[in-house]
Amino acid sequence: MKRAILLISCPDQKGITASIANFIYKNNGNIVHADQHIDEQADTFFMRAEWDLTGFKVSPDDISKKFQPFAKKFRMKWNLYFSKQRPRVAVFVSRQLHCLQDILLRQRAGQLACDIPLIVSNHPAAKALAHDFGLHFFEFPITPANKRAQEKRELEVLRAAKINLVVLARYHQILTADFVRHYPNEIINIHHSFLPAFAGSNPYRQAYQKGVKIIGATSHYVTARLDEGPIIEQDTVRVSHRDSLEDLMRKGEDLEKIVLSRAVRWHLERKILAYNNKTVVFD
Repeated sequence: MKRAILLISCPDQKGITASIANFIYKNNGNIVHADQHIDEQADTFFMRAEWDLTGFKVSPDDISKKFQPFAKKFRMKWNLYFSKQRPRVAVFVSRQLHCLQDILLRQRAGQLACDIPLIVSNHPAAKALAHDFGLHFFEFPITPANKRAQEKRELEVLRAAKINLVVLARYHQILTADFVRHYPNEIINIHHSFLPAFAGSNPYRQAYQKGVKIIGATSHYVTARLDEGPIIEQDTVRVSHRDSLEDLMRKGEDLEKIVLSRAVRWHLERKILAYNNKTVVFD
């Protein structure tokens, strides 16, 4: 089934939902999913509408033009997508491969509606895995002296491959603001989340030594401010004094895989709207 997906945000006012539904109805469209949210503090309306294009009177190429008067009337920020479009994803990884392995297996199983043509790394650890999946592998060793030059080469690779989304699957490099600006809200990162937080090296060892009772993982869009981008998904699991350091690491890796895959899937399904450094994630 060919579908169109409309994501909008605008100042809250009367008639928005009715106007969108009427636009789809009058052009012989059938709404299959619709969800909306109002942020009362920001006085902002958000909506995701998905409809079947079978018999739709407006061609996909002309929908944006036909919808423009409604967008102007309600001062909308909006994007239109189509189910036939398969985003092209690049996965960045360093030495830890658990998140990369999970993403590749889910994509192969059809759980992630995208194409993954390449893997980028600052280490050779993922080269064999890339070969097993028939993917291009690009290794860009990074030092403080060559970081900007290597990022420039990475961006050239991404542009050549027409990449739409970058997934940082435990990529242990901080992207520069110049890199990030090329993919606004199109870079997804995953990292551990501890209560309390433990920065620096060996966070699981620090957590184990502190005797934490909850560990977690957070996935978010990447911004120029380190680990402060809009949060997409989080999850936690309880641990106890019976758990060894290896148990904490295993449970943490499992959470990272689950939380990252959820964030990537929702992005690919066009279920996320980012605003004011927050996200609305539609059902």
